[in-house]
Amino acid sequence: MDHAEGIDLAIISYLTTVRVDAGARRFLAEDLKMAGITQPMIVTDQGIRTAGILDMVLRDGGLSADLPIFDETPSNPTEEAAEQALLLYKQAKCDGMIALGGGSAMDLAKAVAVMAAHDGPLASFAVVNGGLQKITAATAPTLAIPTTSGTGSEVGRGAIISFRDGRKLGLLSPHLIPKRAICDPELTLGLPPLLTAATGMDAISHCIECFISPVDNPVAAAIAIDGLERAIRALPQAVGKPTDLQARREMMIAAMEGALAFQKGLGAVHALSHPLGGYREFRLHHGTLNAILLPPVLRFNEVVSGQTYPRLKQAVGLDQKGDFADFMENFAKNLKIPMKLSELGVPKSILPEVARLAMLDHTHATNPRPATEADYLQMLTEVF
Repeated sequence: MDHAEGIDLAIISYLTTVRVDAGARRFLAEDLKMAGITQPMIVTDQGIRTAGILDMVLRDGGLSADLPIFDETPSNPTEEAAEQALLLYKQAKCDGMIALGGGSAMDLAKAVAVMAAHDGPLASFAVVNGGLQKITAATAPTLAIPTTSGTGSEVGRGAIISFRDGRKLGLLSPHLIPKRAICDPELTLGLPPLLTAATGMDAISHCIECFISPVDNPVAAAIAIDGLERAIRALPQAVGKPTDLQARREMMIAAMEGALAFQKGLGAVHALSHPLGGYREFRLHHGTLNAILLPPVLRFNEVVSGQTYPRLKQAVGLDQKGDFADFMENFAKNLKIPMKLSELGVPKSILPEVARLAMLDHTHATNPRPATEADYLQMLTEVF
């Protein structure tokens, strides 16, 4: 059976109203009104508060500093954190959320938005548990303000949550898409070079995996290629010169485009990085994992990607005779990203379990080449 058989044609719909420019945070009060949120709860993390970004957004956005604030978002959002945030949301009688931070804050806010309007455990709303049909229009509205350029969660319909049982599962629904998004590159100027690099590689992996997905969605494919072209040019500049506002703006656009292309689906990179990120004891950064896993996945997929790899090479300025996987590996190395799982403290003993769990991840289905558990283990071993 053809791998793409049974995969529905993606619905081409882009629903978030997005402001993209320096100083866009000053329209926060107006955007809250347009989103129908009158009593927001802010979902963020301690780093954003300590850096002064929270105070700046509240001040410049014309909001009170007395708003309910949940600032305990973990680096990989958890079921427990979502439950704690939900308690504050209900106690303060909120009717929506402002997600301020990276993908973790935005994903956590989406999880709270689901629980605030639906009964049942959060895991029941995961894609693998039939959650797509269970999440309704009653989901609480969110307004997203990213402070990194990676996940694109500000325009995405998904959220990745780490559950108590160790699984890292995705929630997916058009009702999770933020009602408004404010992409202000000034909020990313203080991002350290390594985190800029890792989040940027997250955006790049999104663009590449969506582009080579077998799902037929030419609009999403075009958006993905544009995002890749922007990120390949802008990321080294943003890492080397963190105050370059134009490079920061380009990376915000690339990250957003990577997520807009999610309608084509992701692939083996994310099927592997999701379960790896579920191991809480290692505190693995999602973008770093994607950078490490991208080269072996590209090598695995090349045999069936004769129509897509030439366009990818063109997008990054690589000669058609060049090796795309090698190019991306060297690109990440030049950004000083560690390119071995062992460098992150990952023990070899967990690799078979990660390979097994990759088969169960929702992104496994849209990899262009069917992968077996043995294939996944080989990819992991290659970058160990």
